[in-house]
Formats: sequence, structure tokens, C-alpha cells
Amino acid sequence: MNVESSDCDTQIPDRAEDICPILVGQSLPKITLRNPDKTVFDLNAAGVDKATILIFFRGGWCPYCNMHLGHLQAIESELVKLGFQIIAVSPDRPEILDEHAEKQGIQYRLLSDSEMTAAIALGIAYRVDDATVEKYKTSMGIDLEADSGQKHHLLPVPAVFVIGKDGVIQFSYVNPNYKVRLDSGVLLKAAEVAIAQSAVTKP
Repeated sequence: MNVESSDCDTQIPDRAEDICPILVGQSLPKITLRNPDKTVFDLNAAGVDKATILIFFRGGWCPYCNMHLGHLQAIESELVKLGFQIIAVSPDRPEILDEHAEKQGIQYRLLSDSEMTAAIALGIAYRVDDATVEKYKTSMGIDLEADSGQKHHLLPVPAVFVIGKDGVIQFSYVNPNYKVRLDSGVLLKAAEVAIAQSAVTKP
């Protein structure tokens, strides 16, 4: 499912199904994230020299996210050969990113959006209700506040964006059903098409 809308409410929705993500053809808004050492990472500046595969996932606690990140790693070399940098973003605190990368054997860049400003700017943030937050904590051992270091109770809907060096979204996959992820083969094909289109339009 690829959620698309151009008539968006500015409020953060209470359901993943009600998000209003950025559209293909739109420019990436100003986004800053955090490296594992808490230093600022300027996503817009980083995308000037290389096209970007930008992934948003719910956190290191999410098994579906970890599976998706593992599949992404399997095609990392092919994406890099095409000229892409891979950036995966979650609400996790910067301090726990390295631990997650080491545990999962991830080589590409993991960044923190613990305050959820990037997810909000991209229209993929939603608010988790108090009952679910408590259920996660007591029944599943998932503490959203501890993992993010924040009390906003926000999560991103899992998303994949292919972004050109001009900062324009060339492909997106955003699915409120966190159990359904973009097939790696489809992502690779989308990346190839994006590079081909870029070569055609290059002056």
C-alpha cells in the first residue's frame, strides 16, 4: 500500500492509517537528525553528493523492522554501486544506535529522530494511545519512552523514500500495516529507475 494525499491535516493523527506522507515529486523538507554520538546530521546537505535511500523504522525493538533492515543490507552493495547512500532512521535515542547496529550486523548509517521532527515533517508520524503504550511496556517489555528518551508517544509509519541528489522524492512506499514491508527487489528496481531518469534529465 502506497499512501498518498495532497490535502493534509497539520495535526499528528492518532492512527497510522490517517497519516499524510510527503508525495513523490515533492522536495525533501529541511531535516536534521542525530548521529550515535549525538552530533547533528544534516540530511539535506548529505544528499547533495549522493542519491539517498531513506528508511524510517519503528525502533530496534520491532522484529519486523529488524527483518526489513536485514533484507536491506542484503542489497546494500548493489545500491551503493548505483550511487546511493543508505540511511535508516528511528525514534531510538542516539546512544543505543550503535548497539542496535552491532547486534544486527548493520553496516549502513543509523540515525536518531528521537524528537520525531523528521517523521512529522515527512507526514509519517502518528501518536500511540496510552493504553497501547502501557501494553507494550507491561506485556511486551517495550518502553517507548525509555527507547526514545521522550514522552511524546509518537512512532513513524515504516517508510522507504528514494531521493535524488536534487532533494526530490522519486519513489516512496509508506504502509500503515507495519507487518508489510517493501520487497527488496522492488526497491532495487525503483533505485535503478531513479538513476536512469536522473541521467536522462541531467543537463
